[in-house]
Parts: sequence; structure tokens; C-alpha cells
Amino acid sequence: MIANMTWYIARSSGIVAWLLLAGSVLWGLALSTKVLRGKPRPNWILDLHRFLGGIALVFTGVHVLVPFTGRWHPVAVAWGVVGLYLLAAVEITSLLRKKLSKRAWRLTHYLSFPLFALTTAHTLAADTDRNTFLLRWACILVVASVVVLTGLRVRKADKHDLLTSPASGAAARAPRSRVPAR
Repeated sequence: MIANMTWYIARSSGIVAWLLLAGSVLWGLALSTKVLRGKPRPNWILDLHRFLGGIALVFTGVHVLVPFTGRWHPVAVAWGVVGLYLLAAVEITSLLRKKLSKRAWRLTHYLSFPLFALTTAHTLAADTDRNTFLLRWACILVVASVVVLTGLRVRKADKHDLLTSPASGAAARAPRSRVPAR
């Protein structure tokens, strides 16, 4: 009875941790791409993003296993443990954001992408529920959403880089002449 209960707690906390992490990634992308166009206030989105990431770490702590020590899909479990390490790095640097350079924080925060990929692979490879309709479609919809929002984010970053690139130099910063072109 107790063995079954711990197994169910491990399974359910893992699924909840993945959903919370997915929510944090989606909210973070919504914040950086501004796809919500100011509907909820950006501070609210940032607070929700931080909360989801932090609570994902808590649920992951309940779920966690040590890699390669069990017989239950050790490689898939290892992906989950590496995901835990990445999640901890992202969360710790987020808490220390004001003490870090923007570049250090951003580079560490980019670990959210491999973190999401690893934990999704872990969910699908190690989970006994991976063949359930609900979990499978949740993974498909969340991954598709992350891909679309990441594409928007990259596109936005490319436009920003074009406007501020050294190649544009002084010409981009120089005021436009009011004399009409001939």
C-alpha cells in the first residue's frame, strides 16, 4: 500500500512539475514576445512566470530520483535529473538577478530551452502515463506552443538586432534629413 502511494506521488508530482515548467516557459515567452499585447499587466505576467518556475522546482523536488541508480528507464530518469539541475540553475540565477550582470542572467536563462526539451523527453520516455490521450495531447500542444512563441521571440530579436547592429552604426542613429529625396 505505501509502495503504491509513493509511486503515485512520484508520478503525479512529476506530471504536475512538467506542467508547471511548461507554464513557466510559455509565460516567459509571452512576456518576452509581448503576444498578449498588454491585456494582463506585464508585472503580473512576470510574477506568474516566477511563481510557476519556483513551484515547478518544489514539485520536482518531490518527484526527483538519482540518475542511474534505479532500474526504471535509467537514461530517461537521468534526463529528468539533468533537467532538475538546469531548473535549479535558472531559478537560483533568477533569484539573484539583481546581483548578476544582465548577460550572465540571460545566458543562464536560455538554459530553459534545453531544460524544457529534456523534461519533455523525460516525461514521454519514463512516464507510465505517456500513452494516455490527455498527457500525449498536452505534450503536443505545449511543445507546439513553445515552438511558435520561440519563433516569434527569435524573429523579434532579429528585428531588434537589425536596428541596433554595429553595421547600422551612426547612420541608424543619425536624425533623418527633412529634405525630400529626389
